[in-house]
Amino acid sequence: MAATQAPSRTTGGPTGTNPPSDANARAVRTRRARTTGFHLTAGLLSVLWLLPIALVLVTSTRSFDDIAAHGMGSWPRSFTLANFGQAWNEGGQGHAMVNSLIVTVPTVLLSLLLASMAAFGLSRYDLPLRRTLLLVMLSGNLLPPQILLIPVSKLSEVVGIYDQLDALIGVQVGFGVGFYVFVLHGFMRAIPSEIQEAAVIDGAGPWQIYSRIILPLARPALAALSALSFTWIFNDLLWAITVLRTDSKMPITASLIGLQGQYVSLWNVIAAGSVIAAAPTVAVFLRFQRHFVAGLNLGSVK
Repeated sequence: MAATQAPSRTTGGPTGTNPPSDANARAVRTRRARTTGFHLTAGLLSVLWLLPIALVLVTSTRSFDDIAAHGMGSWPRSFTLANFGQAWNEGGQGHAMVNSLIVTVPTVLLSLLLASMAAFGLSRYDLPLRRTLLLVMLSGNLLPPQILLIPVSKLSEVVGIYDQLDALIGVQVGFGVGFYVFVLHGFMRAIPSEIQEAAVIDGAGPWQIYSRIILPLARPALAALSALSFTWIFNDLLWAITVLRTDSKMPITASLIGLQGQYVSLWNVIAAGSVIAAAPTVAVFLRFQRHFVAGLNLGSVK
């Protein structure tokens, strides 16, 4: 009788699929664990970040009696919009909002106009010392603004524009143009030179090239800088209290200080004033957030 041979047990080779399957399963579990941990951490940080904002929003719609009886951190038992009217009219937030818009809108337009013209010349033409000029413009933004408070205040007095909104506009334009030129220079420099050469062949001059070709192509970067500069200028407090003294000329950020002094214990009115002050910048950012991210990324990558 022939002896039967027991089949050999394979531990490897093409048919041994257990070790690769185990490795793939462990890799999938690791990726899932990392993804879950990332989302949990990001969610927790988002909650911690949004919690103070939610507290301000809820406080702004509560009555003073509710806060005084149950505490600011308690569950709200009232709802009213009268706090916003009180902050807007009696607290002077309405007039301060007008001052902020008078300063912010012209400053954004003038800054981007000057920055785009300077960036166009530095990026599209072989000007002497253009790199040095660009570095000088950028280096001005590296100085701490605190060391320039007294010189700026004295200079505004010498020029004769102290305690005027024109002084605040000039300061904001002077300290913002350098950064805007740096960003727009990187964007405009990446525009193909063939487009400009074709325009020159067709008889276009520098102004036509700038206004009809370069500016439309730089629209994403201009939109991003518009949102960024609006937020910076509208929320500025340092330069406002440096070159302005009259309460009726203060922008809304400086007006919040006076509102806090006027309504010391009325936290609902102070919270309503804070919401009013934050509303324009939030609206602008939400409107331009797509351009804000895409424009800055294009300018940095190109």
